[in-house]
Amino acid sequence: MCGIVGFAGSVEAKNILLEGLKRLEYRGYDSAGIAVYNGHSIEVVRRLGKVSELVGAVGEQDCKGFCGIGHTRWATHGSPSERNAHPHTSCANDIAVVHNGIIENFAELREELTERGHRFSSDTDTEVVAHLIEDAYDGDLLQAVQEATSRLVGAYGLAVIAEEDPQTIVVTRKASPIVLGVGSDGSYVASDIIALIDATRDVVILEDNQFAVMKPEGIRYFDERGSEIEPEITHIDWDIDVAEKGGYPDFMLKEIHEQPRVVRDTLAGRLVGQEIVIDELTLSREELNYIDRVYIIGCGTSYHAGLIAKKLIEAWARIPTEVEVASEFRYRNPIITPTTLVVAVSQSGETADTLAAIRDARIKGAKVFGITNVIGSPVARESDGVIYTKANKEIAVASTKSFTGQVVSLTLLALVLGRVKGKLNLAQTRMFFAELADTAAQIEDILHDTSAIEEAAKYFEGHDSTLYIGRGLGEATCYEGALKLKEISYIHAEAYAAGEMKHGPIALLDDGFPIVAVATKSPTYDKTVSNLEESKARGASIIAIATEGDTDITKVADHVIYIPKVRDAFMPITASVPLQLLARAVAVARGCDVDQPRNLAKSVTVE
Repeated sequence: MCGIVGFAGSVEAKNILLEGLKRLEYRGYDSAGIAVYNGHSIEVVRRLGKVSELVGAVGEQDCKGFCGIGHTRWATHGSPSERNAHPHTSCANDIAVVHNGIIENFAELREELTERGHRFSSDTDTEVVAHLIEDAYDGDLLQAVQEATSRLVGAYGLAVIAEEDPQTIVVTRKASPIVLGVGSDGSYVASDIIALIDATRDVVILEDNQFAVMKPEGIRYFDERGSEIEPEITHIDWDIDVAEKGGYPDFMLKEIHEQPRVVRDTLAGRLVGQEIVIDELTLSREELNYIDRVYIIGCGTSYHAGLIAKKLIEAWARIPTEVEVASEFRYRNPIITPTTLVVAVSQSGETADTLAAIRDARIKGAKVFGITNVIGSPVARESDGVIYTKANKEIAVASTKSFTGQVVSLTLLALVLGRVKGKLNLAQTRMFFAELADTAAQIEDILHDTSAIEEAAKYFEGHDSTLYIGRGLGEATCYEGALKLKEISYIHAEAYAAGEMKHGPIALLDDGFPIVAVATKSPTYDKTVSNLEESKARGASIIAIATEGDTDITKVADHVIYIPKVRDAFMPITASVPLQLLARAVAVARGCDVDQPRNLAKSVTVE
């Protein structure tokens, strides 16, 4: 959703705020703004568009001060515009607020505040917070924020400054991420660790309904009753270059090339002796053995990772498994018992729909397991166990390396369940683990020569629609491939089981219509080729992802992208890489911003 930053310290705040917003821009880039206490008043600068627009505007003004807050926005309430950009202020402009989340009861609060004489200058839900704090403020900013938030329904991460308390930032959260830390030059707050990483590696991940009072000399923490508390400190060991492009033209390409490392890091230490070990799993083998139903829930890319995992869990553990879109899961009253395992997959660990779904599942008695990339995220904290994907921070909005980490993590879970259920023996487990680890080197082989992928991108010239088709695990892989293309190139793309083409989609085909097919060697290879022949006969241009050494595929495909030979169970990991690169190549050819596609944000923290 949105990104917030704040700083109170001994050096000027504006450059720290702007740099933090640049690193958080993946969370939203409809507008951006900062508010800095300049020694006399709170100076607010806001601009429509990306942070670069704000940087230019700030350069034209002084904005000198040592305490301030900033925001980069992904619009929910109120269209993208300068008037709707954060920070928002009180009537007297002496209180400023930045907010990530959504205030569900803002309409009734706005009506109430308007009747009491408050004047609103935006269409956002956030502005009601500034006015609520204004009403409650009598010199104690913490108390005013506590009182104001007691009226709020919804999700929020808030940072607040007041003219009368010029060296203080009050912070709180509910169902929205907030991270704080103290550096050598002052106190920091942000929506994401990445904005703090230059200043400190020791951070506090604020819990729901906790409050923090930031001052240049340090940070104090309070619970919802106002009692001071000592929070847990989390040490972050990420490489500092995760926020840099490292010589690549965009973050997406950099992150695609990081996937071999993600595979290796996610698997590191997981095979101990002869068994798969997930130390973070608090469920015993006995509890796991009782599992008789698995739900995998996620959104977007995470949902597609679940489609792959379903086939592996059912094949290796023989447990009925369903994959659900998180936003629909809790509304259909799914069948959940104490022997149900709900696997929540979320790159950020803060996706609102996924969090709501797992909370509902826990109430109904299910065991919950999380797959996430973010240490200490809400999904991790609210699960009975977790596998961290070890992808490090992913900046590009379109997920690539996180998807690979999710598939590898879910594959580990499938192996564990297969062992617990007695469906896989030790020899099979060791063999599968070794082959899974080999995918890192296979991805490196794919990345070594991408010329065939660049050539394939030319088939999309002049076309605004395409189909991705495959069978079995190939079909599951196609869903992610189609999503990548539509996310960053704005070409309409849909995935279908290849056998379903003749049941409707084949009507779309005309001369040159591009079809991307996952046609690797698998039990359904011959059937897939037959489906491709049907499409070829109706004029389609076939781009095939195929197994090295397969010359037969050239008889039906117009263009072939080869990947190393791999067991079908692990094919989605390797086959997804050329699909990612293909989407990027098409987007670049169309002049699209591959890192920050229109209308999208990295983390979706509202329903």
